[in-house]
Formats: sequence, structure tokens, C-alpha cells
Amino acid sequence: MRRGTNLAHEEARERAALVDVQSYEVSLDWSGAPDPEAATYPSETVVVFTARTPGASTFIDLIAPNVRAIRFNGRDLDPAEAFQDSRIALTDLRTENVLRVVADCAYMNTGEGLHRMFDPVDGEVYLYTQFASPDSRRAFAVFEQPDLKATFAFTVRAPETWQVFSNSPTPESQSQSEPHSHGDGAAVWVFEPTPRISSYVTAVAGGKYHVARSEHTTKRGQKIPLAVAVRASLAEYLRPEEIFEVTGQGFDFFTEKFDRDYPFGKYDQLFVPEFNFGAMENPGCVTFREEFIFRSKVTAISYETRAEVILHEMAHMWFGDLVTMQWWNDLWLNESFATFSAFYAQVASTRFKDAWTTFANANKTRGYRQDQLPSTHPIVAEIRNLEDVKGNIDDITYAKGASVLKQLVAWVGDEQFFEGLRRYFERHAWGNTTLADLLAALEESSGRDLRAWSELWLETAGPNTLRPVYEVDDAGNFTSFAVEQEGFSEQFPTLRPHRLAIGLYNMVEGALVRTDRVELDVTGARTDVADLVGKARPALVLLNDDDLTFAKIRLDEHSMATLAEHVGDFAESLPRTLCWGAAWDMLRNAELAARDYLKLVLSGIGRESDIGVAQLLQRQAKSAVELFADPAWRPTGQALVADASWEHLKAAEPGSDFQLAWVRSFAENAATDEQLASIAALLEGSIVLDGLTVDTELRWTLLMALVVGGKADVPEIEAELERDKTATGERYALRSRAARPTAEAKAEAWASVVDGDTLANHTVASVIAGFQSVPADKREELLKPYLATYFTVLEGIWESRTHEIAAQIATGLYPASAIEQATLDATDAWLAARQPAPALRRLVIEAADTVTRGLQAQAVDRAAGC
Repeated sequence: MRRGTNLAHEEARERAALVDVQSYEVSLDWSGAPDPEAATYPSETVVVFTARTPGASTFIDLIAPNVRAIRFNGRDLDPAEAFQDSRIALTDLRTENVLRVVADCAYMNTGEGLHRMFDPVDGEVYLYTQFASPDSRRAFAVFEQPDLKATFAFTVRAPETWQVFSNSPTPESQSQSEPHSHGDGAAVWVFEPTPRISSYVTAVAGGKYHVARSEHTTKRGQKIPLAVAVRASLAEYLRPEEIFEVTGQGFDFFTEKFDRDYPFGKYDQLFVPEFNFGAMENPGCVTFREEFIFRSKVTAISYETRAEVILHEMAHMWFGDLVTMQWWNDLWLNESFATFSAFYAQVASTRFKDAWTTFANANKTRGYRQDQLPSTHPIVAEIRNLEDVKGNIDDITYAKGASVLKQLVAWVGDEQFFEGLRRYFERHAWGNTTLADLLAALEESSGRDLRAWSELWLETAGPNTLRPVYEVDDAGNFTSFAVEQEGFSEQFPTLRPHRLAIGLYNMVEGALVRTDRVELDVTGARTDVADLVGKARPALVLLNDDDLTFAKIRLDEHSMATLAEHVGDFAESLPRTLCWGAAWDMLRNAELAARDYLKLVLSGIGRESDIGVAQLLQRQAKSAVELFADPAWRPTGQALVADASWEHLKAAEPGSDFQLAWVRSFAENAATDEQLASIAALLEGSIVLDGLTVDTELRWTLLMALVVGGKADVPEIEAELERDKTATGERYALRSRAARPTAEAKAEAWASVVDGDTLANHTVASVIAGFQSVPADKREELLKPYLATYFTVLEGIWESRTHEIAAQIATGLYPASAIEQATLDATDAWLAARQPAPALRRLVIEAADTVTRGLQAQAVDRAAGC
């Protein structure tokens, strides 16, 4: 990242101390967007701002191929002199200033700035902006930092047949007779100014979107206009009533819980193509990845996940949009709160009453993994510059942060927590805040001193590990019981205060149920639990029952024996999920052999009632075999997973979510000729399972298995693409081509990603996924030749591509599937010989951690097999 685009925190502080921004008027001309040869579009910005020190100098940000004109305070500036390194120098400031910039900005295909996509179904073009965290400067001149809020008034010129959206309500278009490049008429949309918001949450979108509209009246009486939009070619798959239902439930919950109306004029939700993230919280104009519009049958966890993302973005209307962090150090104030609030709202106001199980299963699993990487960092991280921002949008900011908030609620009390939030919103509406502002409000509402809590939980890194330690007498009663706490490492030794529950579980009428529970504060290296002394030792002791805190847990030997025999017998999903999570963490930390973990999963997964947990276990079982098992035992493990998947598939209830999950698991693990023959039979219809519809998405899954297994090639891929001539179908086809187990296919895939720079963001991801899809017995032959090449091209990729594409390549093409010392040696040699950008270095050492853990786990598994 060049200096001009990598804004330093100190530069941002200096600029914020100098200027206040009143307003932006931004005019964008997209009338030429339907022409694939048009690489840029006209952008005009008028900025009104004040300066505290007349005569001083500053700069405004702009990433653009060309600047045509700059007029500042009535004088014309020479663009060649004033526009350098993505900044426009502004000298001799006045108390009141007006700047006008006319530029040609670039259409992007990387999901950054203004993204443009051509739909292969009907040839229509779709545009949308994605500005987080520093990409509004790709569309207009802007003071690109969150604490320089202003009003934004957008004017858009585009084909008159389009739908155009922005943060403000969409006005009636004003038709124009002037033709654009395709000979159609153009129109102009003039949007009213927004309230004062940060530039990174502004949004504009246009195209022949299919739109469904509604209105929701909250329990407080506020009427909120609603819209849901998708590409025209996806209109048949849109079920807007499902989205409107969750949206209304969310607005009822948040407006009451926060005691504050929705702060913007309308609520559009756009499901857009080739989106890099799950969604983006642009006020009044939220953008989502269109994969949340389901083309084929999906399991219930997909609907639950979509609901969580909808509620997450809605929570941002208050956390992040109404009240915004001052600088990116406090990004967690946005993301952690939105994540926690979304799950809380799901349980309280939607049909997804087991959302805390999903939180423990998916979110916290990712959080524990991220917090154990060599790159771990505090939730409140030091963000030195914009490159650090992109590196820290991770599962510490989201998953761990949300988990710590759940612990905070347990620590201060539920009502006290939300009362603190209400005070926070009232005090800081439309402003910017720091951690201290939030703590002050929560201390007032709870009466607790949170400074020490914050230092231990928010400003230190690495998870704690909690273990039960006890003794029993001859009658089986506890004579002592304590919880021992360990720091993460010598580098991160912090011991934290935990408000948690200890659950005692016993077999009752064939089910493993909680028969007693103790809630307490755990502090320091050892906490004695007097309330358990004298009680009978149960079948299983579960620390962190109800999942109140963020800590790794371990089970005692007696409880592990119960778990091995009865993991499927838990009466409730959450405690079972916590035990699954503990076992997975033990595997990743080389405390449990891969074959023993797989035995545990296969013994209990058939009785797993939560489809989200079951699907995660399926993925983890596959990873256990591929990454953590002794290579000599790997074929046995893969056969066990594939055979179990086939048996569960045949036994699954027809048409159930579990039937769909098991057929996918079977396809992803099939390796033998017999297994692949069954895949082919399912695809061609000679094997028919009652209730199973082999629809578009499942067909690609089955075909992919055949391609990886060497049983299908280009003709079959092209035939499937003919059935699915969509953008998604094209990406599946490219992924399948890259997955062919031949040296030629791998070379072609590598060249398309590394040597060329024309592929769109989602296409790059698809090709990389196919490239890495290799049968275990061919990995050395097909992938090892790229080990040295990867490190040869890596820095050039990082310097020449946008962050999104460079990060995809750096992470996706790292040879993590080669669990060998040679991979680590090559990584260490590259790091020693060069000084890569900090963000690139971080991605590489994170990828190498998988190899390190794999080697350690394989040694444990090898010993277990002796």
C-alpha cells in the first residue's frame, strides 16, 4: 500500500484537529456503465469545511485514474501539481472553505469502491459501492476517516430504466433526452442530504434491480419504509416476506431495547453480486452478499445465519452509524456490539431460539482459533494506519469481542448493561466515541468499576484455559473442588476474572441432563468452589455451562470417559456444543489424537439434533483427517468419514436438512472408485433417494467430487454450465476446471490468478478453491512444485493488486495442505530474507500456523496408532 493511501493515525489526528466538515455534494455519472469498454465514470465533489487555523495546510483523499479540475476557495489548482499519491494538497486554508474536484474514477471488479458486474443471464450491468474501511475515496474526493462526519448529498446520472439507491430515500428520477453509449435515455436522481455520518458508510447502487417493498410500524409507532432488491435474474428466488419478517422483528426489538427510534429515513436491503463480506451497514441502504438469496435447497442454519446477519447490520444503525468510533482502534465498538446484539435479538424476538448454540458453535470456535494464532491481538488493538485496519477485521474483533460482551453482561447484569447503552446513545448520538465513553456509561448504570475489567479483557490477548480439579471420597462425593486457570502463553500470561457456571450432568432416563448448577466468579490461578464440596460427583462436570465467558475449557478424565460414551445423549444442544468445542480445541492443540477425535464425532454425530452443529462437525471431521491425522492412517480416516456419511445419508429422514447435509458430506469425502460411482449415480439419477432433490447447487457439488476424483473432465463441466448459465454457474465451472487433478489444470489455474489481473474477486476465490482441491495421494505431485513459486511472486502480488485480491492470493495459495517441515522452512527463509508489509507478514504467519499445528497433531496421532 503506497504511503498516500495508507493514512496514519497521527495524520488523521492532526487533520481532525484542524478541520470540521459540513457537507459533501457528490455527482456521479454512470450513464456509460453498460459499455464494457468504459473503464471510468465522471465524479464531481463539492466539499464545504472549516479550518481552526487559517493559513494552515492539509489534504483530501482521492484514488482516481485522472483528475480533470480542482477549484479551491475560488482559485483553480493544477491537478498535476496538487494531486499526488492519491492525495490533493490544500494550502492556505481559510476559516470557511469550499473545494470542488472533478475526476474520472474507476469501475472496479474487486468488491472495493464502485463494483461493476455484468450479468451473463441477461447482459444487464449492476453497480454498488463498498467503502469500508477506506474506499469511499475511490468514488469521490473525501476526508477519509471516521471522525470527520458530514452530510452527503448524492446526485446520480444513469440509464432511465434503472433502479438507483442511496442512504436517503430514492427520489423520482428526472428523465433526460441525452443518450448514453447504448442509445437509451438517461435520467438523474437527486438524493436529499443524509444526516451527519462517516464517509465509509455512505452508499450508492444502480441497475435493473428487482425490488419488493413494504413498511413496518414499530411498537413505538414509527413507520419505516422497507425495500429488498436483487438482480433481475434472481427475482424468482427472492422470498421477500421471510426477510421482511426478520427485519420487522429486529426493529421492534432494537427500538424498544435501546429506547430510541430508528435514526434514518428508510431501510433498503440490497443483495448484491460478488460482495466481499457478509454485509455492510450503510444506513438506510444495507448491502448483503447475494448468496443469501438461495437458488436451491439449503439447511435451516442458512436461514438462521441470514437472520443473524440481517440483525447484525440493523444493530449497526445505532452502533457504528448513529454513534461511530473515533478511530479504528475501537472498531470493536461497532462489530462486537453488532454481533452480540444480533444473537441476543434472535433469541429474544425471532423463531431462532437456539441461536446461542450457534454462537458457541460457529462464532466462538472461530474466535478461539483466531486468538491462538501467532498474530493474536487485543480486542482494542493499536491501529497505526489503514493497512492495520484491514488486517484487524477478524474474528477477534467480531467473535471474541462479542463473546467478551456476553461475559460483560453476566458481570454487570442484563438490565444494567442495556441501561448503559441507552445512556451512551443519548449522550453521543451523531458523534464519535472511544472506549472510555462506553465504559463511563456502563459504570454509571452498573455501579461497577470497569477500568480493571477492560484492561484484562479488552486490552490483552490470548484465551485462558479453565480446568476442573477435584478429589472424591469412597462414596463418590467431592471432598474438594477448584477451577484452575492458565494463561495462554509466556507472552500472554493474563489471568482474567470470569463470571461462569459449572454444570453437573447425569444420565436420567437415557438422557444426559443437568442435575445441578453453581454460578460464581473465577479469578486468579485457582478458585475453590465450596458449594460443590459434599455433592456427589456427576457423570460429567462442565465448566462454563451456559457459555457465559470466553475461555477454553477442559474436561476431567472421568467426564471425558462419559463424553466418549454419551456425547449424543445430551438433552440440550448448548452443553453438547460446548463439549464438541472442547474436543476440537484439544485436537488442534495436539492434546487429542485425530483418530480419537474422529471416533468421538462418528459415535455421536448421528444423534446431533442441531443441523448447524452437525454441519460444522462434518467439516471438522474432514479437517481432522486431512490436516491432523498421521498420513499413513489418513486413507483409513477418510474412508471412515465417507462410509459413515453414506450410511447416515441412507438413514436420514427423506427431505430433511440432515439428508442434504449428509449427501454433501459424502461428496466431499468420497475417494474410492465405489464411492465415486455412487456420486455419479446420484448425479445422473440412477440412484434416487426418497426426498432428495438433486438441484442446481447439489449437482455442482456432486460434479466437483467427480472432477477431483478424476472421474469427470471438461466435457462434463461444460455440459453442467450449459444447464446453469449464470454468474454462479460460471464460477462453479471455473472452480471445477481448476480442480482437475492434472499438472496442466493446476498450471492454467495458477496463471489465471497470479499472472493475470483481470478476474473479479469472486472468480479469483473460485479458481483458488479449485486449485487447492487435490486428492491426498496427489498433493505432492500437483501442489509441491508451487511452494517455491509462491514465495517468489508473493511480494509482487501484494504491491500490484488491491488489498482484497492480494489477501485472497496470499492466503488462498499458501501451501497449507502440505503439512511438512519443508513448508515451514520455506516460510521462515522468506520471512528472514525479506521485510514484507506488516499485513502481508501477518497473513503468511497465520497460514503457517496451520502447518505447525498439523505437524504437532500428526505426531500425537502417530503415537496413538502405535
